[in-house]
Amino acid sequence: MSTQKFPPGWDEQRAGEVLAHYENQTEDEQFAEIEAAREAKGTVMIAVPTELAPEVRALIARKQNA
Repeated sequence: MSTQKFPPGWDEQRAGEVLAHYENQTEDEQFAEIEAAREAKGTVMIAVPTELAPEVRALIARKQNA
């Protein structure tokens, strides 16, 4: 059996809570969350080619850790 790896600060309980949150959302709640993200100040949503996603995530992580 393999050991689960979680991001720093996460554990199995937190991952389960996040999973439960999204699995139990209604379509209206999903839509409201997406709209709130789109309208948040200081953020932008862009489409990124799948093959570049790991590099974009790494760039964001470096910026957040700086």
